[in-house]
Order: sequence, then C-alpha cells, then structure tokens
Amino acid sequence: MSRLGAVAFLPLGAVLAAASPPAPPEDGALTGATISVTVTELRNAKGIVRACMTTDEGKFPRCRGVAGAHGATAEAREGSVTFTFAGVKPGRYAIALLHDENANGKADRALGMMPKEGFGFSRDAKVRMGPPRFSEAAFDIGTEDRALTIRMRYML
Repeated sequence: MSRLGAVAFLPLGAVLAAASPPAPPEDGALTGATISVTVTELRNAKGIVRACMTTDEGKFPRCRGVAGAHGATAEAREGSVTFTFAGVKPGRYAIALLHDENANGKADRALGMMPKEGFGFSRDAKVRMGPPRFSEAAFDIGTEDRALTIRMRYML
C-alpha cells in the first residue's frame, strides 16, 4: 500500500467491510484471550463501526483474505461502542477502525483524498500521509483477557 498520500485510506473501508468474526472451533470451545475494545469519541449514531484486528504486518490495516484476522462490526452510537474479540491467540496485533457513517462498506473521501468518515488505530497511532505502520499500532496479547480503548478521529 502506498504511504505517499491520503489515497492510502481508499482500501480501509472496503477491507473492513469484509471483516467478520472468526468462526468458533468445531468443538464449541474458544481457546485464547478475550479482547474488549471500547471505541470512544464517536460523533454520531449514523451507520456502523467496523474493526479489524490482525497480526499480519504486511497487510495492515486490511482484513480481507488475511488468515487469522479478527473482524467485527457494531451499530454506531454517539459517544462509544464496544467490540469483543474472543479466542484470540497470543501474538502481536494491531487494530484499525472505520466509522462507516453511511454503511456503504467503504471509507468515503472528500477531494479524492481526505477521509470524510472517522477512523482510529490501536495505541492511538498517528496518521500522517496515510494509515500508520503496523509497528506504530501494534501491541502484544498473551493468554490473559485484555481491555483496550481507541479514540475515533475525524478530519472533516
């Protein structure tokens, strides 16, 4: 993905649109940690919030077609929403969020580059001329359950 311009935001919405929670193991028992993510500073209750949690450094912030990626959606609510990822294996993960206000499955842009909808990344990773690098958003998950907070940001 190009890091040269805000055009790098183009695939985020489409990728997160395909995100869905992983299927539980066939025996019905989930193994691994439960990760609760509270998304704060949602500006309205329009649309849905999409989340992608992945260990794939080369594909971040994508989820579509990424083995082992966890995806989730929630109806937007002004203020905050919470996602829960169950059965998360230990590893180094990063999370990308999109507030898809019109629920069209993509990150809408103004002037072809500037994101019109909200976005956020784990560790409150900074956005410069595109999404942050995996290393800037990455955090470690062990066997213990964990709670994280990610702030939604809006440029327009």
